[in-house]
Amino acid sequence: MNTRSMRGLRARPAPRSLYLLTALGLLASGCARGSAAGPAPERPPANVAVSTAVERDVPVYLDEIGKATAREVVTVRPQVSGPIVGIHFADGVDVKRGDLLFTIDTRPYRAQLDSATAALAQNEAALQLARTELARAKILMRSEATTRQEYDSRKSAVAVDDAQVRASRAAVATAKLNLDYCTIRSPFGGRAGQRQVDLGNIVTPGGMGTALVVVQRLDPVYADFTIPEKELTGVQRAMTDARLKVQVRLPDERDEGGREGNLTFIDNAVQGGTGTVRLRATLQNGDHRFWPGRFVKVRLVIGRERNAVLVPASAPQVSAKGPFVYVVKKDSTAEMRPVRLGQPQGSLVAVAEGVTAGEQVITAGQLAVTPGGKVHLGAPTSNAQARSGQ
Repeated sequence: MNTRSMRGLRARPAPRSLYLLTALGLLASGCARGSAAGPAPERPPANVAVSTAVERDVPVYLDEIGKATAREVVTVRPQVSGPIVGIHFADGVDVKRGDLLFTIDTRPYRAQLDSATAALAQNEAALQLARTELARAKILMRSEATTRQEYDSRKSAVAVDDAQVRASRAAVATAKLNLDYCTIRSPFGGRAGQRQVDLGNIVTPGGMGTALVVVQRLDPVYADFTIPEKELTGVQRAMTDARLKVQVRLPDERDEGGREGNLTFIDNAVQGGTGTVRLRATLQNGDHRFWPGRFVKVRLVIGRERNAVLVPASAPQVSAKGPFVYVVKKDSTAEMRPVRLGQPQGSLVAVAEGVTAGEQVITAGQLAVTPGGKVHLGAPTSNAQARSGQ
């Protein structure tokens, strides 16, 4: 056989039946090895932490953002004009009712008082003389020693002098009042702000007069907030049964760190632009914890829910279908249970539907749990371990 014939034999492809026999052989050997290895290993139980759902009466509330407001705010302004000759407080100090704040130069007002006092004395003397002459004219008229016209003239003089005396007394009272206005005192106990004038500044009275300082009463304090108009009916209904309590806390405080007060005001109309109603709570503030103008968190308690089911706030998870919890059954398997959540209650949250009191819910390690899978009550695995299946 020549070389060309040999090359033809090498290039001829193998029959198709040979390939089929080879594939069937490989498949048979694979199945044999699989049947010899047995079923796949079962996934080990997930380490989780659990807590028991409890039943308790809890408050029903509205959470809003409000602002602390001083109960009384007064911008102190002068009632008389003149230079400031005394400042008797430091900026930002607590003051009591009647504490001296400023002194205005008293000299011109003391001179006005002296002048008014002298005029009063003069008019009182003239009135006394007119009364004496009237009494003499009355006696003379009885004996017909004087005319009726003379008597009437004396009587009129007494009336004029009496009017002048009353006017002089009013002038004296005004002069005394102006002199008193030279000493400016705190209208109530509170906290003084920054003074707006210095020694020697000329101040003037009136509605647009010089503002001297702002004094605010800090105890008690108001917490002003608003609620949507759709909540107004519930608030009004709750107010008919009892005085509503309000818990107020600062933005950086936990729910348990609030201070309790009372709801003391509901506005008489709904605000047109926002559809909200203004409310006000009053609370004690002796430690000046709440500062006017500062934002606060306000919780208005409008009722109580009886026998609410509570679970730790870490138990509920969220899926595409909504919130759910894992409930540990008696056979140590985890059941994925859809729930309808209620209001948070501190570190717990109310569950309106889906869980009953006494059931155990998983609070940590949920990422390693599969619905229906076994769980082990112990230290939960970390998130990284759960994702890697370790």
